[in-house]
Amino acid sequence: MEEEKAVQSAETCEKDCAACAGCDASETVTVVDICFRDGGKIYYFDPNNLQLAAGDHVMIDTARGMEYGICASAPHSLPVRCAVLPLRKVLRKATENDEKIRAENLKKEEEAYRVCQQKIEQRGLDMQLVSAECAFDGSKILFFFTADERVDFRELVKDLASVFRTRIELRQIGVRDKAKMVGGLGICGRPFCCKQFLDDFEPVSIKMAKTQNLSLNPTKISGTCGRLMCCLKYEQDAYEDLIKSAPKAESFVDTPDGRGTITDVNLLRQTVRVRMEKTPDEVGTYKTDEIYVIRNGKAKKTDPPIPEDFAPISSAPRRPRMVAEDVLPDVTLIRDQKEQAELQDDAQPAEEQGAPRRNHHQRHRKPLGEAEAQPAQPQQDKPNRRRRPRRRRGGEKAE
Repeated sequence: MEEEKAVQSAETCEKDCAACAGCDASETVTVVDICFRDGGKIYYFDPNNLQLAAGDHVMIDTARGMEYGICASAPHSLPVRCAVLPLRKVLRKATENDEKIRAENLKKEEEAYRVCQQKIEQRGLDMQLVSAECAFDGSKILFFFTADERVDFRELVKDLASVFRTRIELRQIGVRDKAKMVGGLGICGRPFCCKQFLDDFEPVSIKMAKTQNLSLNPTKISGTCGRLMCCLKYEQDAYEDLIKSAPKAESFVDTPDGRGTITDVNLLRQTVRVRMEKTPDEVGTYKTDEIYVIRNGKAKKTDPPIPEDFAPISSAPRRPRMVAEDVLPDVTLIRDQKEQAELQDDAQPAEEQGAPRRNHHQRHRKPLGEAEAQPAQPQQDKPNRRRRPRRRRGGEKAE
C-alpha cells in the first residue's frame, strides 16, 4: 500500500539498531506502533502528545490521506537513528462516526470480493482472488490476487469500475503473501508465523535444510503455501556455528578405543559415530572433544598416507581407575550384617568366648549347657480320652 512508502516498519528498525549498536542512545524520539489490519505489518507514527494504549483505534495521516489504524502498543522511546524522520502524526482517536464508516467499508469489501469473483469466472481468467480492501474515504478499492502467469485483466477493471463507480486497482501477489493475508495452521499445529508475528519474508534456501540434516522430502520441509518453511531460517545461525567446531562425515579420527572413520555427526548433541578400523563391525559414539581428527573429510587421491602408528589418543596411557581401597585405605567395606558378625567372632580369642566357636549354621543354636541348667518344667497330665469300641465286620461290638 502507499502508506508503506511513508513510514518505517518495526522490523526494519530492529535491523538498523543491530547494525548501529554504537549509536547514541541518549537522543530518542517518542513513537507509537500502528497497524492497518489485525495482525498486519507494524509502522511507527508520531503519537502527537495523545494518551494512547494498545488496542486503541486512531485516525492517522498517510500518503493517500486519512486512514484508520489500530495501536499495537503504547507510546515508547526509540533512538533517533532507528527512525525515519519526520514521522507522520496520529491525528486523533477514532470517533463513533469513524467506527460506522469503518463498518460500512468492511461490508463494501465483502460485496466487492463477491462481485469480483463472479466477474473472474465470467471472463474465464486464470487467477485466484485473495482479498479486497477499501480506502477509508471510499476513493479506491484494491484487489489482491495470485496467478501462475501474467494475466491481462484490463477488461476486468472496466467491469468493476462500472459496478462500483470508483477507482479500481488490481495487485498480483505471491503465494507467501497470500498465506500471510489468509492465515491458517502450519504442520506444527500453530498459526502461521507470517500471519502471527513476521513482518517481512527472509530468503530461505534448500541449503539450510541440508545444513540442518533434515529430510529433503518437499512435503516435510515445505509450508502450506508450497514454499520452504520460514522456520528453517530461525536455527540456521546456530547450526553454522556448530559446523565450524564439528568434524565432517567420512573423516578419519582417533578415539580412546582406536582409530576409525566417522559415519554420522550429530551437531546438536556434539557427538559422532565412528566405525573402527580394526573391527569394522563395531561402531562407537564419542563426543567431539574426545576424538582427534587425523583427516578432516573424505580421503582424496592427493592426500599423503597416514602412518599406522599415528594414534595420539589411543596410544596414550590411560588413567588408572580409582578403587575404593585407594580412596579409603583404613576403612573396611562391609556389605552385609552377617559378614560383620563373622568378623567380630573371628576377632575374639577362643579363651575369652567361654565356649567353643560355632560355625555359621550353629550360630542361633543354644549350647548344651544352657539347656541343662534350665529347671525342668512339670509335665501337665493330659486328659484321658475314652476309646471307642471297635466294630467287627459282622456288625457286632468287640468286647
